[in-house]
Amino acid sequence: MNLRLRDDQQEALKLRAEAEGRSMHAIVLQAIDRYLEQEADRETVRRLGAKYAMHHAELLKRLGE
Repeated sequence: MNLRLRDDQQEALKLRAEAEGRSMHAIVLQAIDRYLEQEADRETVRRLGAKYAMHHAELLKRLGE
């Protein structure tokens, strides 16, 4: 896989890496891990929300009246 960044992104990433004393590679890997974890959490919330909405549909309907 190749990652092509815009020039401004590359420069900002380089500056951030230097400021943190880390490699650009390490920062990108951390960003990917955070994104994947966040999306997995969102999917879990959507799935559980749908499950409990269906399970408690009558109660939710009464609360809405």
